[in-house]
Amino acid sequence: MQCVTGPYNQLDPTDLAPIFAPATVAVVGASDRPDSVGQAVFKNLLQYGFRGTLYPVNIKAKSVGSVRAYAALADIPEQIDLVVIIVPASQVLAVIPQAAAKGAKGAIVISAGFRESGPAGALLEQDLLAACRQHGIRLVGPNCLGLINTDPAVRLNASFARRSPLTGHIAFISQSGALCTAVLDFAAKKNIGFSKFISVGNKADIGELDLIRYLHADPQTKVIMLYVEDLRYGREFIETVREITGGDNPTPILAIKSGRTSEGAAAVSSHTGSLAGSEAVYNALFEQSGVFRAQTIEDLFDTAMAFASQPLPRSNRMAIITNAGGPGIIATDVTINSGLRLAKLTEDTNEVLRSHLPATASIKNPIDVIGDARSDRYQAALDAVLNDEGVDGVIFILTPQSMTEIEETANVIPALARRSGKPVVASFMGLLDVSTGVEILEQNGIPHYQFPEAAARTMSALYQYSCWLHRQHLKEYDLTVDRQRVTQLIGQAMAAGSHYLGEIEGNEILAAYGFPVMPGALATSEDEAATAVTRLGRCAMKIVSPQIVHKSDVGGVRIGIATEEAARIAFREIMAAGHKVEGAVIRGVLMQKMAASGVEVILGIKRYATFGPLIMFGLGGIFVEIFKDVSFRLAPIRRNGAHHMVRSIRAFPMLNGARGAALADITEIERCLMRLSMLATDHPEIAELDINPLLVHEDGSGCSVADCRILLSPPTEA
Repeated sequence: MQCVTGPYNQLDPTDLAPIFAPATVAVVGASDRPDSVGQAVFKNLLQYGFRGTLYPVNIKAKSVGSVRAYAALADIPEQIDLVVIIVPASQVLAVIPQAAAKGAKGAIVISAGFRESGPAGALLEQDLLAACRQHGIRLVGPNCLGLINTDPAVRLNASFARRSPLTGHIAFISQSGALCTAVLDFAAKKNIGFSKFISVGNKADIGELDLIRYLHADPQTKVIMLYVEDLRYGREFIETVREITGGDNPTPILAIKSGRTSEGAAAVSSHTGSLAGSEAVYNALFEQSGVFRAQTIEDLFDTAMAFASQPLPRSNRMAIITNAGGPGIIATDVTINSGLRLAKLTEDTNEVLRSHLPATASIKNPIDVIGDARSDRYQAALDAVLNDEGVDGVIFILTPQSMTEIEETANVIPALARRSGKPVVASFMGLLDVSTGVEILEQNGIPHYQFPEAAARTMSALYQYSCWLHRQHLKEYDLTVDRQRVTQLIGQAMAAGSHYLGEIEGNEILAAYGFPVMPGALATSEDEAATAVTRLGRCAMKIVSPQIVHKSDVGGVRIGIATEEAARIAFREIMAAGHKVEGAVIRGVLMQKMAASGVEVILGIKRYATFGPLIMFGLGGIFVEIFKDVSFRLAPIRRNGAHHMVRSIRAFPMLNGARGAALADITEIERCLMRLSMLATDHPEIAELDINPLLVHEDGSGCSVADCRILLSPPTEA
């Protein structure tokens, strides 16, 4: 079901206050029946210490949990801010006008039996949303666990979770209620506290974007975590969240998206279509928004702990302190592979380390205080590296030896870290022996990880976010395009019933947007092919047929044709190959002037109904689907986006003068990506597009379009 749009999409974040900070709450379906959801929700509200007034509503009971019950909302003597609904799905709709009559502005529908249950439930959910919109009520759910606000001034636990969370500065938004309960149990063990905890369920009304806006303005929230199964926003998500993660008052957002291995709807009509599955969309969505995407739930929490308690590093220069060589080497490997580097310590720092560490210790980063180190040796090493201006953060490793002062060492870290203003993450390796020390670290806001690899990856995440906050905004290119001409060309093709455009029509569209298209002509006979070679010079020859998309696969391409006789022979061979393809209508052979040599890259478009056009850049030619070395962004993009697209592929060194090769014209690639973004945004009829290859010449010499194809009429998939 598509998200219903309406005026609520633009409401101020404070409009969610009746849900998160109500003065009065009515629980419709509250119950004393053992093991019922109605009992669990009301018990949580009562025992968590809700600071407002609580009303159980039960048509049969006189009291619930020793609190007077009311047969109907109308019987409650005062206005209600929030209604929590736990009745069968068929009865939920009738509660909404009753809640509105009592002044309610918020509703949490925990009941299941809506969209997740099938078509009838989906219709019921639409009716529920319409009723809420009609009466001015914001809706969480249906089919959700509920929500929790740990603010001491509110103390709201309107959920049926088995465990209440500790108070903290992390907000958690989850599309899975079952995951919420597991997360609460995990967080309690790790001493992780939350500011807000929300199960969104079916997201009929309030979804992630509404909640992100609200939580960004919440003084209790320092970090927002998301568990996402699907999103119903594209451009709006990027534009809104980019300002939240990277604006003047930034809030870090961390996300995990389920279903990473789904293939998506692979299309056979283009390379871009086959590579641009749903994962590419979400990767682009998060990256353009400044959202850190975790790979696992454990990674999500590892990172959140650091974001909630540690400052960001100024740069990527890290110091590692350890009492064991092996873990120090492992941490070094992961540090380097995560985009960080080992800090070069100053001579003053080295001198301090020499004066406090034994001769057998290593004062070279990673600093090994050796196995018999007690807390004073650790303290001296940590103090020294934190005072070094060339150190931006510290990874602190301890392995429990018989002489190791675990608790004492844990106690020296927090004060030194706070005084330095630099991030410090710790790995006290082990489980039982280090448990008391770990508890000291966690209680004092020092993120702890069982193994140093996780500590290093987390420090990398802090650095990546620091880079996002301090990124440069490149000056935009001034590009001139002919939108009217392309609108005319697409209209003519659609009117003629043509949905696949090959190079002849495609090149004309690309030329209107400033792409460097090589001159060419359609040959329908050997004589025309020979004449074209004489006029154009050395040519590439390609079969032209709407039914033949991948020309090379059927023997429909010849390159380097320089003479009339060679053109005649190639024409006959290409036409013969084309006629072997059953059902293919052969229009002729495209004679196109050969471009100068260059690095082959691919540019592409794949359009999604919900998210809009996804654009692709990567290593092109015949290798595109072999190596799949591509990057994606949702259009429109800025120059910054084009800049990072080019530099994020593994083959970028091929463009950047690796091994003495000439530097490619990277600036012109960026311009082409901006033109592609404009083309995709301006013309929604373009469903898919490939420019493959785009030949990139030496720096200052531009690019050349060697082949293209366009598919019209956007697909319907989300």
